[in-house]
Amino acid sequence: MEDTLVEITGIAIAAILMFIFPLITMADRTDDVSQLTVEIATTEFVDEIRTTGKITPNAYSRFLTNIGSTGNAYNVEMEVRVLDENPKRKNIQNNTTGTRENVYYSVYNSQIETALEANRTYYLKEGDIITVSAKNSNQTIAQQLKNFFYKVIGKDIYTIASSHSGMIVATGR
Repeated sequence: MEDTLVEITGIAIAAILMFIFPLITMADRTDDVSQLTVEIATTEFVDEIRTTGKITPNAYSRFLTNIGSTGNAYNVEMEVRVLDENPKRKNIQNNTTGTRENVYYSVYNSQIETALEANRTYYLKEGDIITVSAKNSNQTIAQQLKNFFYKVIGKDIYTIASSHSGMIVATGR
């Protein structure tokens, strides 16, 4: 009877080592490929915005398609920090140093997407700062397997994320 219990335990351990462990490893590699894809797509999207000075509906749609090709759902957040050209409207004659500080105000996702959904281009000017981040909103297979076996990853934690930002170098209009 004891030999049978040992054999069943041995078979169960062998099955885990032969099937489950490679499955977890392959799922992790899939997440790594997805991570790389999202990083490249985010960087290319931000660099295109930086050099052209505008966010077009086509570029945004292409970006969403590229990151969606990984098979995951993503929360995309965009922030544009707009350079305020004349924050205090100082009198130039009283400003003896000739310096002024740059003041930015932020425009967020909802305002940008409203313009893009109306099929309009969102224009930026030189000196503005764009930040785009994408985080997966669904659980990948690797997350589900790790959750089941290790209880390491919670349901609210993302594993695939990318963020890129840069200063606009060309005025869009």
